[in-house]
Amino acid sequence: MRRRPLLILISVALAIFLSGVIGLIMSGRSEPGATDTIATPTAPASVPVDDPRVDEEGDTPAEVGTAYLQAWAKGDMDAMTELLVDVPPEFATLHREFRTAVGADSIVLSPGGPTPTGPNSAELPFTGKWQLKGDEEIIYPSVLRLLKSGPGWKVDWLPDVIHPDLQFGGHVVRSPIPGQAPRLATREGEPLPLDSGAEPYVADLMQGAHPGEAGWIAEIQNPGEPGIELVREEGDGPAPRVTTTIDRYIQMSAARALDGVANPAALVAIRPSSGEVLAVADRLGGKGAFQQKFPPGSTFKIVTAAAVLGTGLTTDTPAACPGRYQIPNGRLILNYQGRDLGTLSLRQAFAQSCNTTFAQLAVERLTADTLVAEAGRFGFGGDLATGAGGTCGSLTPPGNDDAMAEDSFGQGTVEASPLCMAAMAAAVQNGTWRSPHLLPAAQLPQPMPRELPADVVAGLRVMMAAVVTEGTAMNGGLPPGVAGKTGTAEVGQGRPDHAWFVGYQDDLAFAVFVENGGTGAGAAVPVAARFLNAL
Repeated sequence: MRRRPLLILISVALAIFLSGVIGLIMSGRSEPGATDTIATPTAPASVPVDDPRVDEEGDTPAEVGTAYLQAWAKGDMDAMTELLVDVPPEFATLHREFRTAVGADSIVLSPGGPTPTGPNSAELPFTGKWQLKGDEEIIYPSVLRLLKSGPGWKVDWLPDVIHPDLQFGGHVVRSPIPGQAPRLATREGEPLPLDSGAEPYVADLMQGAHPGEAGWIAEIQNPGEPGIELVREEGDGPAPRVTTTIDRYIQMSAARALDGVANPAALVAIRPSSGEVLAVADRLGGKGAFQQKFPPGSTFKIVTAAAVLGTGLTTDTPAACPGRYQIPNGRLILNYQGRDLGTLSLRQAFAQSCNTTFAQLAVERLTADTLVAEAGRFGFGGDLATGAGGTCGSLTPPGNDDAMAEDSFGQGTVEASPLCMAAMAAAVQNGTWRSPHLLPAAQLPQPMPRELPADVVAGLRVMMAAVVTEGTAMNGGLPPGVAGKTGTAEVGQGRPDHAWFVGYQDDLAFAVFVENGGTGAGAAVPVAARFLNAL
C-alpha cells in the first residue's frame, strides 16, 4: 500500500517535466527580422489566439503582407490586386511607370515585423531595393498598411507603397536631359558650307528638330510640387544631325559662281531623277529663290513649246520668225531688236528665241485653257513642299489674243520663282516633273510626280540642246552636254531687264536668275558656265 503514494508522486513529476519541455520548444519560435528577404521568408511569429491581428482562419498581417510582397517581386499584378482592400484606378499604371522610368531590371523586397495600429489594422514595414541597369540601385524604406476586411486581412494600398514620396495624382516620369543643339549637314553628312547663300533655307529645316539627349532623369512629379529626382544618367552623345539634300561641293560651286555678280542673283540646282535640291545660292534676300516670283521671259517658251508640240507639230515643222507680228485685231509683237529671221524650223526658232514665232503659234493653235493646263504640268499654280516653303509660278488665263501672245513668251501675267524654273528644266531632262525638296523625300509628304508625254519631252530636249549648240547660248562657254533656254524679261518703268538661263547637264538641272541683269545670254549664261565648269 505504501507503493501507491510513491507511484502518484513519480507520475506528477513526469508530467511536470514533459510540460516544461513542450513550453521550451514553443518559446523558441520568433518573427522574421528586417533583414529577411522575400526570396527566403521566415515563418511568422506565434501570437495569442485572442490577438486582433489573427482572423478566424489563422491568417496574420505578416502572412498577407509577405504574400503581397512576393507577388510584387514576381510582377504578378493579378495576385497583388487580389490582396487589396480595393484597387485604385492608378494602381497598375503607377507600378509600370516606376519600373519603366527608373529602368529597373529587378526588385528585392525585405519585410520587417508587423506592428498593430488598432484592433483591426496593422503595418508591415519593408525595404525596397530596385536593381537598375549596371550596378546602380535605388533603396528606400516603405510600409504596407493592412486592414481586417471581412474574415481576413487585406492590404490598404496607397501610392507611397511604391515609393514613400509618391502621392495620389502624382506620376513617375522619365525625361531626356537636353544635349547639344542639332546641326545641319549636307547629303554627305558634312557641315554646310559657310556663307554660301543657303542659310535662310536650311535654317527653316531646324524648326521642330530636337536637341540630342545627354542622358535622362527619372523623377516623381506630384501635383503642385517640384520634381523629386530618383535617378539620373548623364551622357554626352554627338549632336543630332539634320541631313539635307544639299551637295556640299555643288553648293560651294553655286556660291562661287555668283561671286562678282553685282546685281541680286540666285542659282538653284536640282537632281531631276529625285527632285532633290542640290544647291541654293541666294543673293536676292528673303528666300527669293524659293518664294519670290519674277517674269520668266523667254524661258517660259519651254511651256509654250510643249503645248504647241502637243498639237501635232514637230521640231522640224517650218515656223516663221518675222521681225514683227501683227495680232489680228490686236497689238503688234516685236522680236528682240526687231530681228527678222524669215522661215525657220521650230527648233531653230526656239534656239533663236523668236518672240513672234511663239506669239503667232499660241494665238493660232492654243486656247487659254490649253496654255494654263500645260503650265500646270510644270508646277505652275501651286506651292512646293521643299521643307523650307516655296512657290512655283502663276499665270492668269489669257482673256484675249493680246494676252495670249504676251504670256507665250513669259511676259504678261506670267511669273515664276527660280526654284520653279529649275524644276521645269529638271522635268525636261527626266521626263517627269517632281516637286523639289530640301529634306529626304521620306521625311516630307510629296505631290505625286507627273509624267510628261514622251514625244513632247523628246522635242523639248532637241530644242533646248539647240539653244547651246546653235542658238542664244552658243558662245557662253558652257561645257559639252548642256541644254537650256535663255530668257530676257522686260520689267518696265525704265529698269533693266531680268536675265535668266535654265537648263540641265546629265542628272543636274539648274536655274540662274540675275535681277535687272540685262539679257540672259549676257548675264545669266556666264554664271551658269562658271558653275558647271567648276563641277
